[in-house]
Amino acid sequence: MNSTTRNFLLQSTLFLLALVAPIGMQPIVIAQSESDDQADPGGPSQPRLVSVKRIWDQAPHNAFTDLLFHQGRWYCVFREGSRHVSPDGSLRILGSEDGETWTSIALVTDPVEDLRDAKLSVTPDGRLMLNGAGMQADQPIRYHSMVWFSADQGNSWTDGKRIGDPGFWLWRAQWHNDVCYSMGYATGREREKRSARFYRSSDGANYDALIPEVNLERGVGEDVILFLEDDSALCLFRHETGDKMAFLGKSNPPYDQWQWTSMNARIGGPDMIQLPDGRILAAVRLYDGKVRTSLTWLDPENATLTECLTLPSGGDTSYAGLVWKDDMLWVSYYSSHEEKTAIYLAKVVFE
Repeated sequence: MNSTTRNFLLQSTLFLLALVAPIGMQPIVIAQSESDDQADPGGPSQPRLVSVKRIWDQAPHNAFTDLLFHQGRWYCVFREGSRHVSPDGSLRILGSEDGETWTSIALVTDPVEDLRDAKLSVTPDGRLMLNGAGMQADQPIRYHSMVWFSADQGNSWTDGKRIGDPGFWLWRAQWHNDVCYSMGYATGREREKRSARFYRSSDGANYDALIPEVNLERGVGEDVILFLEDDSALCLFRHETGDKMAFLGKSNPPYDQWQWTSMNARIGGPDMIQLPDGRILAAVRLYDGKVRTSLTWLDPENATLTECLTLPSGGDTSYAGLVWKDDMLWVSYYSSHEEKTAIYLAKVVFE
């Protein structure tokens, strides 16, 4: 199919969707990858955005997502609040049987904490696990990492339990070989003094510091660890001091030593996934030019990120969750490019 025919079909589809979409609902947007016409037919497959849909916008501010598919059900978690930072932050969990129709199944709240940046995972015994942070802006120690568990498909959750050390934010918990690992970063008001600490846990509730101070420049925060088939690990770490370029870490079992390399981009809210063909994709907020949520190829050997697809986004945005299912990449994220901060779900194929 040539580009002229493809563009005609896309425009016709959009016109028909606009006619049949119910008033007040967000139609599915079908978009063409910016690199579609430039893709090398004989080269590796490239991402193409199939659809993006707004799935939640009921709070004044909806942000910081994660996505999970477990035992035939989809889950999306994010923070609701009156502003980007506000004392009323809570964690909304949506569920879906088909990835199309989403409903609220739980709201996790705390009487005194602003709950933030929740991440979803599954414990070795099959329970859902939610980790995030509680913030009290007027306290000497503003942040405490917290965890909740659900044994009934996310419909009800245990009371929040503080984990790690006071003042350290265990931003994302990741399971590998029945052990939970998390990079925690200090949350003191002086960013240039913030250090990192590497934790491990056998149950997701009780953590020990495997590395009390990670051999990394100060000012890091927000990370994702990707464990590879050979049990080696990669860690993509946000950095907000100096040149603000992200760091890429490499480690091998037992993960008590890491080698770090400065990268070629400033990022925020990272997540990573390895595709079936072995390539590694990272979803990040990019800051060069217009702030946006993008998919990027990660080159572990050269510690570089190469943007390959920009998602519809802008302003207050990013913090994606990634799931590979049905031969496509599902991406949850938030953005403020349409009226207000809202939660979006994108589907991406590679061709």
